[in-house]
Amino acid sequence: MKFINQLMNKVYIVCLAFYRFLQRQAPKIWWKILAVTLVFYTLFGGLLFGVPHLFSLHETIRNLYFHVPMWFAMLSAFMISVFYSILYLRTNNEEYDFAAVECVNTGMLFYALGLITGMLWAKYTWGEYWSGDPKQNCAAIAFLLYCAYLVLRNSVDEEQKRAKISAIYNIFAFPIMIVLIFIIPRMGDSLHPGNGGNPGFNAYNLDSRMRVVLYPAFIGWSLISVWIANIRYRIRLIENKKTQIN
Repeated sequence: MKFINQLMNKVYIVCLAFYRFLQRQAPKIWWKILAVTLVFYTLFGGLLFGVPHLFSLHETIRNLYFHVPMWFAMLSAFMISVFYSILYLRTNNEEYDFAAVECVNTGMLFYALGLITGMLWAKYTWGEYWSGDPKQNCAAIAFLLYCAYLVLRNSVDEEQKRAKISAIYNIFAFPIMIVLIFIIPRMGDSLHPGNGGNPGFNAYNLDSRMRVVLYPAFIGWSLISVWIANIRYRIRLIENKKTQIN
């Protein structure tokens, strides 16, 4: 029990330091300019730069620049939401709860985009939008897991109770999502690269032309997700203040 308390204190300190860092950087414009620049660079480079010609993929490999970064953006938003959920449980500050839910809302947007781009890619490489592949099925289950989080919030009227239950749910939902998306599909047969014995893209001859577009895409779209979550959070604060005044 003492070990758990010490661990939770260390996690809280890390979360608090991360929160203070975000608070300092959020009003600044440099990272927003960087995000927009990297995304436009990705759009330009992803459509016009050369790509290796791989069997069965051909020009569809360009979707790698858009499909995978959506997952990175989603993971960034969900991970930050877990930090805020932990902070709420330690402080009962409702602003942390607002930040957590808006990060989840933003993550769900990029989650949906990740699923859509994946389905389009599957249509051209696997022959159908949804083939029942373990990767697709686990991703769908994880998506419903977070849909349940949003439903749970709307089903509890009392604010503090809703925030506390949601925070606990969110903290446990994140590792379950990681297991569903990145671990379970590797335990069986799968068409998806990197799963079920199917080689990932690192095993292919991905030359520097792809890396100079893909890596900036990870950063750019992740920053965009943080930016959207920050805007939604600020709107939520304004709405809450108006409600208190009325």
